[in-house]
Amino acid sequence: MFRVKTHNSIAEKGLGQLQEASIEVASELDKADALLIRSYLVSLDDLQPSLQAIARAGAGTNNVPVPECTERGVVVFNTPGANANSVKELVLAALLLSSRDILGGVNYVRSLGRSASADEVNRLVEAQKKQFKGQELIGKTLGVVGLGSIGSLVARAGLDLGMQVVGYDPAISVEAAWNIPSKVKRMQDVSSLFETADFISLHVPLVPETKSMINSETLKKFKTGSALLNFSRESIVDSAAVAEALDQGVLSLFVSDFPVPGLLQHERAIFTPHLGASTMEAEENCAMMAAVQLRDFLLNGSIVNSVNFPSVSSSTPEGFRMTVSNHNVPGALGRITSILAERNINVLDLTNKSRGDLAYNLIDVSEPVQEELVKAISDIESVIRVRVLPPYN
Repeated sequence: MFRVKTHNSIAEKGLGQLQEASIEVASELDKADALLIRSYLVSLDDLQPSLQAIARAGAGTNNVPVPECTERGVVVFNTPGANANSVKELVLAALLLSSRDILGGVNYVRSLGRSASADEVNRLVEAQKKQFKGQELIGKTLGVVGLGSIGSLVARAGLDLGMQVVGYDPAISVEAAWNIPSKVKRMQDVSSLFETADFISLHVPLVPETKSMINSETLKKFKTGSALLNFSRESIVDSAAVAEALDQGVLSLFVSDFPVPGLLQHERAIFTPHLGASTMEAEENCAMMAAVQLRDFLLNGSIVNSVNFPSVSSSTPEGFRMTVSNHNVPGALGRITSILAERNINVLDLTNKSRGDLAYNLIDVSEPVQEELVKAISDIESVIRVRVLPPYN
């Protein structure tokens, strides 16, 4: 029986996918085969020899030591798109908050207290409402940086609101491109987007190239009085540079899902407490996707939505299966098949996929895999890990 250790609260619908496959799931487990997490910060101590995979119920994996996992042959999964609608809806709320002083109006009315009469409330409201006057979104330009699962939904929503939408994504996938409405104008560089947009919404992953991509230099390109929305990752934005831009009027407002101490009290900064995926639906979707990916990997070696291993899909084998992960170097696969041939082991099916410096193989053979064979393959210098899956009836 496979064993999955959970961290954080995982939706029951997701856990059920594992339990129905006779996979043990618990928050306290020794020698777990896999971890199922949300925001839990995975340490090197968690990477025990028994660990084969980590599934993160969410898109970001900055809480997982991915390079170290790769070195140990641990597959790291995420759930891109599972919380996309939840984040999109929060971004829509942010757009409305940044165009109309809704929070200022709410706080003003609340300040009137309980003792004011109806006539007095009406008189004060009519006298003061002009200070909360905003602007309509229709006809304004929304710039979307990053056109993946979330960014494409935000772009479509902007069009539905009557906005002009421009987008920029230097590394968009073919699948994501199909989801972008034809009315979204693709910008050739991010600077031209900044110069054009009244509202800029960030939807890029946190990688070395995007860390502090919004800084004092890039903010000089922004249209004066534009609003910046960050519902991607905190470190994509240099908060000190944003504070200066707000003070100078370059930015009219900054709305983010990642509170930072230096801006908490700024009158033109609005923060939510990391609510992007905090809906029942998003938590269930993420848990379901993560659990299914773990289940299929543990039971048959399939890999979908991994951030460090190549994608490999396969049906249940008729014979016996082992998986081999190795450094993607010339001759590695030949050495593996030679060892099988030397032992007169018949290969029923073989799938080989690579991703950068890493290769992954599904090998189906006609007889049970013996410990001696696993050792012989494991001793190949380029091999990282060998898994033997249980026989299938």
